[in-house]
Amino acid sequence: MSLIGSSTTGPDEPLLPGIIGRSAGMLQVYRITRRVAGSNASVLILGETGVGKELIANAIHVLSHRSGGPFVKVNCGALSESLLESELFGHVRGAFTGAVANRAGRFEAAGGGTIFLDEINSTTGTLQVKLLRVLQEKEFERVGSTSTLHTDVRVVAASNRDLMKEVREDRFREDLYWRLNVVPIVIPPLRERRDDIPALVSYFLDYYNEINDRYVAHIGDGVIEAMQDYHWPGNVRELQNYIERAVVMAETDELTVDLLPFCVSQPAAFQSMSGETPETVDWQSLTDQYVERGLNESGSESQNVHAQVVEQVERALIAQVLQQCDGVQTKAAARLGINRNTLHKKIKDFGLGGE
Repeated sequence: MSLIGSSTTGPDEPLLPGIIGRSAGMLQVYRITRRVAGSNASVLILGETGVGKELIANAIHVLSHRSGGPFVKVNCGALSESLLESELFGHVRGAFTGAVANRAGRFEAAGGGTIFLDEINSTTGTLQVKLLRVLQEKEFERVGSTSTLHTDVRVVAASNRDLMKEVREDRFREDLYWRLNVVPIVIPPLRERRDDIPALVSYFLDYYNEINDRYVAHIGDGVIEAMQDYHWPGNVRELQNYIERAVVMAETDELTVDLLPFCVSQPAAFQSMSGETPETVDWQSLTDQYVERGLNESGSESQNVHAQVVEQVERALIAQVLQQCDGVQTKAAARLGINRNTLHKKIKDFGLGGE
């Protein structure tokens, strides 16, 4: 889903296709994006999970001379090294167990267009060498093949971590970093662009009203203020999640504060956790607070108190573990003791995941 904004912010400040936001930080993003779109330069998009990195990558493609070609997206953090290599470069029959036929990879599929490599920071050293070759020589081999293939594709990469820090700590190749980082675009987190929140709320209200056949047309007192006071660890994706939930659960035509999750309507407990790790958080105390608030705010007739309380505590735990693991889902899943796919779904459900 794209976020469609007004056509301009003024005579000299056009918005990007699919993006909402008029804050100073976003205007700078627009200027750089429009300037680089017409070139073939590699772009490195940096920003926290959920800020909209994929939307910026798509805007670069749409505004480029490659817009008639494919826009291919790959989440590098969602696959193991072997699967990601096959996904990117393809494989030949018999290359590994289960390879029953030749298969083209994403670089072939993106020929003449743009490939977006999200979570590039999660790639291994071996794969980074192969990516460097594609960027430098425009060539690669399918897994299990010795035949060299050539590609005409623009690479846009994204990371939710400081790649220069990764380079200094020998977790990311410096030569690949400089090949990717020809033009960097840094997207500010939502907490640094709070003036954009009213427009985002209005857009998501309209969108989810339409697809759910609802009419939550009014924004109640205190809603925008509560949202602007919240720190938004999941950024725009988290806001989108909460508005969708509110539209589905609303019994009137008004978006009221009580339709927001506790972390937004009652942010003190979450704010007090800032900077702490899962080991230092007083989870018993936090759980007691959620139980008390759940009982008070749900009313004596509610049959959904258990789900509300469990959801808030689980979300807090996952958010903290992700923060401690620098957003690397594989590490976070191992720390939590759950399957990576399960964690990925929960991150999406809780609005912590990323664009």
